[in-house]
Amino acid sequence: MRLRHRSGRIVHLGCGLDLPPARDLTTLIAQLDVYAGAVRARLEVDTLGVSLWLSPALASALAGNGRARLRLRAALDARRLEIVTLSGVRYADDPYTLRSQPDWSSTARLDYTLDLARVLVDLLPDDTVRGAVTTLGLGRREEWDSEREKSCARILPRLSSGLAEVAWQTGRAVRVGFQPAPGHVLDTAERTATALADIDKDRLGVSLDLANLACTWQDPADALARLAGAGLSIVQAQVTAAVEATDPAAAADALGAYLDEARPCPVTTRGGDFFEDLPEAFAAAPPGPWRVRCPAPLHADPAPPLTATTEVWRAAVRHLLAGDTPATEFIDVATDAPDISRPPGAPIDIATPRWTRPTDPAARADSVAADYSYVHAELTGRGLTPPAPAQAA
Repeated sequence: MRLRHRSGRIVHLGCGLDLPPARDLTTLIAQLDVYAGAVRARLEVDTLGVSLWLSPALASALAGNGRARLRLRAALDARRLEIVTLSGVRYADDPYTLRSQPDWSSTARLDYTLDLARVLVDLLPDDTVRGAVTTLGLGRREEWDSEREKSCARILPRLSSGLAEVAWQTGRAVRVGFQPAPGHVLDTAERTATALADIDKDRLGVSLDLANLACTWQDPADALARLAGAGLSIVQAQVTAAVEATDPAAAADALGAYLDEARPCPVTTRGGDFFEDLPEAFAAAPPGPWRVRCPAPLHADPAPPLTATTEVWRAAVRHLLAGDTPATEFIDVATDAPDISRPPGAPIDIATPRWTRPTDPAARADSVAADYSYVHAELTGRGLTPPAPAQAA
């Protein structure tokens, strides 16, 4: 869906679909039928903007096969879907095996990101000349040594050159946004500005996940102002919320619903503590409040006494749209909140998975559509309006 900023600029509001891993194009198109079509029908919109994650294998296959890209584009058009952003933050089919995924010290990450860019330029709507690819915040901080930093410094210019080549060949630009996150080299705005000081700022910038922003405990306006002051543009923003526990001890039972050894949920505190997962935080028992980086619905509060970081993403959205021109032209709603099934009072046991994403397509579509509608109302409340009928998508 497209919305017009008061400056006249178009802001693309996309729906982030966390689809099951698709190993081939046929499977991906079938998933679009099941999930994206259901969301579009619930929203009753003529065309729905979607943001997808493609596995490295599928991205490579599509990047090397022009006919396959044309087939995917035709499938999108037939289903009244459009794509202007792709997510390349995770690498493996399993989004939770972060320790084994290549970071920006590896050429595998470079190849994957450029493959996504090559795919995206052929998926962009005919009247759109720019798109965005999101990638991770360089790498995990605890693993980032001088050798990785040197390797990254050699690779990033190759990324910029590759994007320039894509633009020269196609006449369309793809920008890559690095996504800050707790525990990564890029986390706070200050560290992000320092680490990205020497990048090609015409083609590279920052992709903001607003739940990650909340989990770094920064004031959104201050963080965004610092990034802008460093010359870093917001390539894309994801409207997401984290879970917050003001009193972690009192909220232990509610937090226990998120325990699952296959799906770690990082925890941060206002004092600067970082834990890879809830069990580590429970063991250390730092004073609250805690913010837990797990999917939280945007349109509804989590179970009491937990709350969501709603005011953080709202403040960030206000700041992104407050200027004479929008600070970003791509905003994606990427929530897909879990189905919490742990009975109240049940023993807390990490070995027993307690939360899953809804597997029923109808339930998932209901949840995603509700969050999308909620964010759409927030944006229109900030003065964004539908474009003229001749330009509507």
